[in-house]
Order: sequence, then structure tokens, then C-alpha cells
Amino acid sequence: MSAQGMSFSLQNRRVLLTGAGGGLGLGASLALLRQGAHLLALDRDTDALQKLRETVPDAFADQLQILPVDLADETALQHTLDRLTADQAIDVVINNAAIYPSKRFEDYTDEDRALIHRINVSAALQIVRTALPGMRQQQWGRIINVVSITLSGGWELLQPYVESKGAMLGNTRAMAREFGATGITCNAISPGAFPTAAEAIHPDLPGYERMVLARQSIKRRGHADDIAAAILFLASTEAGFITGQTLSVDGGWVMH
Repeated sequence: MSAQGMSFSLQNRRVLLTGAGGGLGLGASLALLRQGAHLLALDRDTDALQKLRETVPDAFADQLQILPVDLADETALQHTLDRLTADQAIDVVINNAAIYPSKRFEDYTDEDRALIHRINVSAALQIVRTALPGMRQQQWGRIINVVSITLSGGWELLQPYVESKGAMLGNTRAMAREFGATGITCNAISPGAFPTAAEAIHPDLPGYERMVLARQSIKRRGHADDIAAAILFLASTEAGFITGQTLSVDGGWVMH
């Protein structure tokens, strides 16, 4: 079933999604809006946000709040978060945004590593920290962290990125343990090798695609609706007894 056919209602839930305009974020944004969410769409790419605005059907336009924010800018992000939480709780946080540079281990500078950690880890924790009081007060909340198939160890030249996703996986489990008593769940989604702009780092794209399909059990490429369906489920009331888990959406690539 595609995300368009999912029946998990998010009516009037305030959902904050980072990286909302591009890659897998656009499909997730549209799916969340279709389910009645009030979407707080964060992205630093203003062109991607404009595409999101133009893609959203008129029927859902009032549910969308576009927020151009660079997660690397801690002060600007906090200002935005303070405005969003001043009068209402954020019900669902989806930490999707990440940067994905590719270099040899010895070629990453300290500045490279600090920026990757800031965007992929620290900004996500900043968002959760700000949303948490409202979730606790209402005794309900959903936190979804997007991690990565690269944690399986099958990729080179991505060490700081893989490190950041490992940190987010650990954070998912720690937050699930600590927040559960107040009705808040925290889970991770681990996408497989999806055809997004991030694949441009691979010099031989046709060869890369053949490798992906050979390793998957399901012999098609993933698409945004596959991730959106997982997000809708984990964000729903129906998933309230699931926490601290990692849902791999990878066509059967990594099996535990």
C-alpha cells in the first residue's frame, strides 16, 4: 500500500519535519498533509521549499507552514523553535535532515566533522529538547529519527556521516527509555539506498543501481512513499506501544 492509501490519522497534529523539501522529505511532507497534519516544514534549501509549496494541493495549503532554517545556525534554529512552541506543543518531531559528504577518512577536517555532527546530531537534539516540555505536559508525543543503511558497514568514504547516524541510533534508544513514562515514543527509520540527489556522490550511477538491486530482496528501487508510509505509522496513535525500535525500509537489504 502506498502512503496515499494509508489510514493513520494525524488530524490536527503539529508535525515538525526537517529536510522537508527535498529527497525523501517531499514525499513525507505530502503524506503527512494528506493525513491531516499541520506541517512545520524546515529546510535550508529555499528552492526545495518553494517546490514543496507549489506541489501541495490547494486543499492542504492552510496546513503547511514553510520555515527556511539552516540547522547549522543554532541561534536561528532556536529562535524558530521558540516561536513554534510559544503557544502550542509540537506533537511529532521527525529528524530527517542530514548532510552527506564523501571523502577519505584522512581528508575530513575538524571543521568538516563539526559541521556534520552539528546538522546530523546536535540540531536534532536541540529540536527534541525544545519540543519535549510540550509533549510531556500533554502526555503524548512521537519522535522519529531517520538513520541510515550505511550503519551496516557497506560503504566507504562516509565515516563522519556513519558516525552521526550511529549517534542518532543510540539517542533513539536512550530517549525511548527516558521519555516513555510520559507517553512519548522514540523510534528510528533506516532507509535503504533510495534514488535521491545524494546518489550523485557515486561516480558510476548505473553500476551503483545494479549493485543496489542485486543486494535487495525486492527487485525495485525504493521511493518516497515507502518512507512516508513508515513515518505515518510511527507517528500515529496506533504505534503507541512501539518505542526504541529501528524500522529498516530497505527492500530486504539488511536483515537482522
